[in-house]
Amino acid sequence: MARALYLHGGWPGHRPYEVADWAVAEMRDLGLTVEVINDHYRLEEDLTGYDLIVIGWTQAHTTENLTARQEDSLLNAVEHGTGVAGWHGMAASFRASLRYNHLVGGSCVSHPGGEGVEVPYTVTVTDVGHPITAGVSDFSVASEQYYMHVDPTNHVLAETVFSGEHLPWIDGYRMPAAWVRNWGTGKVFYCSVGHYPKDLQIPDVTRLVRQGITWACRE
Repeated sequence: MARALYLHGGWPGHRPYEVADWAVAEMRDLGLTVEVINDHYRLEEDLTGYDLIVIGWTQAHTTENLTARQEDSLLNAVEHGTGVAGWHGMAASFRASLRYNHLVGGSCVSHPGGEGVEVPYTVTVTDVGHPITAGVSDFSVASEQYYMHVDPTNHVLAETVFSGEHLPWIDGYRMPAAWVRNWGTGKVFYCSVGHYPKDLQIPDVTRLVRQGITWACRE
């Protein structure tokens, strides 16, 4: 049975404990053995024995960093086959750790509609042939709409379009909302939706995340 390490905590606005209840139930339903932690210093340990690391953490402050030992341990595990998966706050964490951001493949730099504002937008599946998007339809959500700086090597699965209502100069611009990438022999999955627990419970989002977790997990 595959082993997963689930790190949650950090900023309380993302309701990490409520989301953890949902996420752990979903992962166990997928057949994973899940170890739950809320101390990111545990990342300093040898992580190569895990088949998947799920990041449910969100930064406590902008300058939050990972130690060199945490970075080394995390990146080494992924390079050698441990998968990484997460949503929303995974790309708004450890912002001062450049190696972590490189691994994730992107970083949230703004939510033009405002922090915590329920901005209505649509997420469109752009790669309908990928295993992660199988059975996932385009969906609407009212939540934070992340403006991201993203890695050009990402394989984009879904995207959203900005209306320009809040920042007129980004009107019509497309932004990746879900992607995958490789790091050595490890696989990384990310979905930007998930500010509120109810966002993750939208059936198409739940399906996308479940299939992303399955894809990223070491076979």
